[in-house]
Amino acid sequence: MPLQIPEATILEPSDTIVAVKSEKELMIMRANKFNRWRGCIIFGFLVFVACLNAVAQERRALKLSGSEGLPFSDGVIAGDTLYVAGQEGTDEKGKLAAGGTSAETQAALANIENIVKQAGFELKDIVSVTVYLADIHDFAEMNKVYKNVMPDPKPARATVQAAALVNNARIEISAIAVKRK
Repeated sequence: MPLQIPEATILEPSDTIVAVKSEKELMIMRANKFNRWRGCIIFGFLVFVACLNAVAQERRALKLSGSEGLPFSDGVIAGDTLYVAGQEGTDEKGKLAAGGTSAETQAALANIENIVKQAGFELKDIVSVTVYLADIHDFAEMNKVYKNVMPDPKPARATVQAAALVNNARIEISAIAVKRK
């Protein structure tokens, strides 16, 4: 017996014609097709919402007083993460702290702490630090100050010698902090 298709049925190119034994089987096939489409639509919606959430993360720039004219932010908050730009050991007027590497380290860490607090974070939220030294032989002097300022557990850290730092600084320190939930 040839397959009969009711007049009200509209076939699409993607439809597969199969022999249906009963009206109940036809209804089940239509329900399965609907469920597949519904699943695709729900999945697409969830992907769309996830993308919106990623794009809509808070992003805010922070500037310390005295750095208004410089072409960078002292810190940038993106979501739950704070990125602190390299801080030299300067005072509020932008002058390097007198007293060499120890004094500059103390001042650089104080600048980082100011940015961290301005952003609503704490020093204990810092997870990574990069220290740039003009002379790697100043490592022990820097490390002595660093150990006393940074809370435990200490963040991950890299220390490198730079050929030269801006303003003839002895040290520059950058950091990344993640807000604890």
